[in-house]
Amino acid sequence: MATVLLIEDDALVRRGLQLALKRHGHRIEAAEDGEDGLARFGIGGADVIVLDLMLPGMDGFEVCRRIRESSQVPIIVLTARGDDFDVITGLEAGADDYVVKPVRPTVLDARIRAVLRRAVGDPDGVRTHRGLRIDTEALAVSVDGREVGLTPTELRLLLALSRAPGRVFSREQLLEEVWEQGYLGDSRLVDNGVMRLRAKIETDPARPEYVQTVRGFGYRFGPV
Repeated sequence: MATVLLIEDDALVRRGLQLALKRHGHRIEAAEDGEDGLARFGIGGADVIVLDLMLPGMDGFEVCRRIRESSQVPIIVLTARGDDFDVITGLEAGADDYVVKPVRPTVLDARIRAVLRRAVGDPDGVRTHRGLRIDTEALAVSVDGREVGLTPTELRLLLALSRAPGRVFSREQLLEEVWEQGYLGDSRLVDNGVMRLRAKIETDPARPEYVQTVRGFGYRFGPV
């Protein structure tokens, strides 16, 4: 049973999602605004956060940024518009996934279960690539001896790419393997995931050594 912290200001939506997610087997902690959500998160115990972006006062983008300052807990954002601004800004703030309102509980449940599975890989020992060390059993990553904190999505993305150095993965292949859902070609999830991963493991994200772009095709893991 996963503990879900639901941060949603609309009382009807909040109550409906609480009841639906409980029926799907989750334990729910609910907050009605960003400040309340951060306070409940500070108490601890949440396995995943479902976060509405359009909150009164402190909006969901700022809540997401503050959580990412201290935690890599999976975050799924709820957006009423689903346009480029909301989605891209939410992902850049550190979200792992998004769902467009009105939310179908079965879809949200599937996304919650998928994002929780991303922390689990297929252990094959330690992968070492120059200064980058990936322990697939301990699910730990370090660069030049410095531990790097990755979200489950970022870790799953790195595990997928590093499993086959030199192989080019299309965005569609990475969506299927990492996000586990059919996103109708929504490459924004992949591109933002790569951007955030590079910021954590590359010496110079503008000139990546490990996660390289193959223009017109997708991404590959280097050095090859």
